Amino acid sequence: MTQTAHIIGAGLSGLSAAVRLANAGFEIHVHEATQNAGGRCLSYFDAATNLTIDNGNHLMLSGNTHALAYARSIGSESGLVGPERAQFPFADVETGERWTLDLGDSRFPSWLFDADRRVPETGVIDYLKMLPLAWASANALVGDTVACDGALYRRLVGPLLLAALNVDPPSGSAGLAGAIVRETLLAGGASCRPLIARDGLSSVLIDPALAMLRGKGASIRLMHELRRIETSADRVTGLDFGDGTTALGEDDVVVLAVPARSASTILPGLKTPTKFRAIVNAHFRYVPPQGTPPVTGVIGGLIEWLFAFPDRLSVTISDADRLVNMPREELARAIWRDICKVAKLDDSVAEGPLPPWQIVRERRATFEATPEQNALRPGPVTQWKNLMLAGDWTDTGLPATIEGSIRSGDRAADLILKQ
Repeated sequence: MTQTAHIIGAGLSGLSAAVRLANAGFEIHVHEATQNAGGRCLSYFDAATNLTIDNGNHLMLSGNTHALAYARSIGSESGLVGPERAQFPFADVETGERWTLDLGDSRFPSWLFDADRRVPETGVIDYLKMLPLAWASANALVGDTVACDGALYRRLVGPLLLAALNVDPPSGSAGLAGAIVRETLLAGGASCRPLIARDGLSSVLIDPALAMLRGKGASIRLMHELRRIETSADRVTGLDFGDGTTALGEDDVVVLAVPARSASTILPGLKTPTKFRAIVNAHFRYVPPQGTPPVTGVIGGLIEWLFAFPDRLSVTISDADRLVNMPREELARAIWRDICKVAKLDDSVAEGPLPPWQIVRERRATFEATPEQNALRPGPVTQWKNLMLAGDWTDTGLPATIEGSIRSGDRAADLILKQ
């Protein structure tokens, strides 16, 4: 007898659960409240730039095992591209200095003993001083665990943790920071090769999943928002979408993979994070100069990461609450000046008319990755045995990342399969 799974939410966490269950023989019904699947990994046509852009710029690593396994399962792994070695170019917009962190391609950290491959002005002992993060408690602060100063922190550890935690690193959860350190730097260069979706996140992570699910007979309904659930004893018995209630059979299961605020509305009393931080992404229609690295870390400026796509230059700014109300033109101009410095564009380009641009401000991009908010993340299991939770805001052991989102969907599906 074929079991039925209702997946509420068509972001990465919901789609990863749907794919896993579909491959296990479940009949899948995906319900998405908005008009597009993908959530924060949505690609869309932008009229201002006349380009297809991503809602947010996301960097993945070769050690993101769940994300890569998900891409393989939907046949899109080749769409994630990057250098053959774990190399990270950096540029300091204040001093003009440039360097490349070269972690190599093995698990053994031979790069630590080569000054040309390390961060400039750092020695082996500086890296060893960061090891307490790897075993830190989730209740500890980064700032109480390691020293948040010096060349290594300013040029590598700080930018890495800011991007991962989306909070000022000293106030972030040392436990979540430690998970990032264990799965990246401590795992060696083989796990740190940067990967980006060169042709857009939807084309690699979303559209192939939808096609695969439809090929297996799944139904995918957009603009189909779950309003409430009906329960009896320890089971969910019905789903109310506002256009009638869908009754659930004895063996039917539900994965609730919606944002935290929506989940707490559907399930009153559910403990979820209550504080969130913004991320700003900017896209400029400008063909990158030949030789521009796909991803460059930026120090000492407004922008933090510069992504070079074939037809545009894009940036990400984390912990960006300070920028959400800044006038758009003023913000675009400030970002463009930094881009021109990093991409080595002429001063005349930097001070001339802006190329076609778009600013995307996500006010509630991720939960605030502090010990206080991390403690509010629920696990996947609920009081109803046929209802599981998924989402990067659930307790994945990671900050709100693509890997954490997909891991949460995989975990919800695996728990269902074990029942």
